[in-house]
Amino acid sequence: MPLDPNVRTMLEGMAAQGAPAFHEVSPKAAREMVREMGMAGEPEPVEAVANRTIPGPGGDIPIRVYTPKGDTPLPVLVFFHGGGWVICDLETHDGVCRALANAAGCIVVSVDYRLAPEHKFPAAVDDAFAATEWVAANAAAIGADPNRVAVAGDSAGGNLAAVVAQMAKGRSGPQLAFQLLVYPVTDHKFDTASYSENAEGYFNTRDMMNWFWANYLPRSSDGADPRASPLRANDLSGLPPALIITAEFDPLRDEGEAYAARLAEAGVPAKSTRYDGMIHGFFSMSALLPQARQAIDEAATALREAFAAVE
Repeated sequence: MPLDPNVRTMLEGMAAQGAPAFHEVSPKAAREMVREMGMAGEPEPVEAVANRTIPGPGGDIPIRVYTPKGDTPLPVLVFFHGGGWVICDLETHDGVCRALANAAGCIVVSVDYRLAPEHKFPAAVDDAFAATEWVAANAAAIGADPNRVAVAGDSAGGNLAAVVAQMAKGRSGPQLAFQLLVYPVTDHKFDTASYSENAEGYFNTRDMMNWFWANYLPRSSDGADPRASPLRANDLSGLPPALIITAEFDPLRDEGEAYAARLAEAGVPAKSTRYDGMIHGFFSMSALLPQARQAIDEAATALREAFAAVE
C-alpha cells in the first residue's frame, strides 16, 4: 500500500523545515525537539490526573495517574512511553494516556523511567518492573484493582512492556492480564526486510535506531540480553495475551510481527495488526491521522476484553 497522503504531507512539511534529525543532535537537544512537535492534538479531559513519585531502584520514580469516570476499583494499565530510551517523557505521551484511559475505561499509570545515556541499560528496565510491582501492590491507593493489571508501551516503551511481562513470569508476579505493544523494539538487530525497505525517509530511520541503541546499551554485546531484546528469550510460554500494533513504513515492523508470531507459537493468545500506509509514531499523532484514533480504539477494545476475562 502507498504511504498515506496525510503522512506524506506531514513528512514533506517536516523536511521543508530543515530541522536536524534526533540522532544529529545531543540527547538534550533531541528531548527539546520532541516536546515541541505536539502531534497529539487537544488532550482529552479525564476525571482526575495526579502526579506522584514512587520508590525505585535508583531513587524515586515520577508517575502520572490518569483516572477516567467509573466506579472504582478500576482496571489499571501501566504505560511506558517510547523515545528510544533516550527522549520523551510524561508530557510527550500525555494525550495518548488520556485517550487510552477514557477508551479502555481503566486507570493509566504513566512511568517516567530513567533515560539513557545518563542511565544506561538496564536502568529503564529496572524502573519499569519496579513501577509495575508498585502498582500491583498499591492498587487500592490509586483506586485500581490488583487483579486487573496490564502493561503497555510504544516503541522503546513497547520493548519495556514486553520485558516486564517476561520478568513478571520469571519472578512469579505480578500477574498481568494483558500486554499492549505498539511498534515495539524487540531485537538488537538491523537485518530485517523492514529495516532495508524503510531505512530512511519515514521519520524513524536505521541511523536513528543505531543512535538510540548506542546511547542505551553500555556495550553492544548487551543487546543479546533478553531484557534488551525480548525476541531472544528462550521461552515465551505462559505470558499474558498480547496485541501488537505495527506500521507498514517502519524499520521496526518486522521485529514486532516476529514477536507476535513467537508468542502465538508458544501458545500465547497474540494478535498482530499492521496499519498500512502508516509510519513509526503514528499512534501518538491523533491530531493529524485518523488511523491513530482507530489504533487507540482497537487497543482499548482489546484491553476491555482482557480485563473482563479476569473479572
